[in-house]
Amino acid sequence: MSVVVKQFNQLTVEELYEIIKLRVEVFVVEQNCPYQDLDEIDKEAYHVYIREEGKMVAYLRVIDKEKRLDEVSIGRVISLKRRQGLGTRLMLEGIKVAKEKFGAKKVKVGAQIYAQAFYESVGFRRISDEYLEEGVLHKTMEFKV
Repeated sequence: MSVVVKQFNQLTVEELYEIIKLRVEVFVVEQNCPYQDLDEIDKEAYHVYIREEGKMVAYLRVIDKEKRLDEVSIGRVISLKRRQGLGTRLMLEGIKVAKEKFGAKKVKVGAQIYAQAFYESVGFRRISDEYLEEGVLHKTMEFKV
């Protein structure tokens, strides 16, 4: 198992394809939520993923403050192997990247409601009421680095 951290311009075409495929598979197909996944934020984010046996099994992106939220944020969090600690490891790597690359003192996520308990288990705390984003209920959550 290996963790990879890259900026957009460091990704190979193959890596970018895997990321897009994974994000569409989970957020569009599995969650039945048609939305525009690709955005200009990808070009400025750090992309963090875990590869296991040659396959990308978990992914997230780390975004500098003011690009999406008022603090450094983590988004597009995906783990294909659920309830095995992979998501937690991925989030801890994402927080590390937020601190090292962007000097984050706080990290925010726009968490889908069903995933709130997962984010709380990593140390995030809810800081907003529910809101609708792309037809899915979310809450903003924060981690103090």
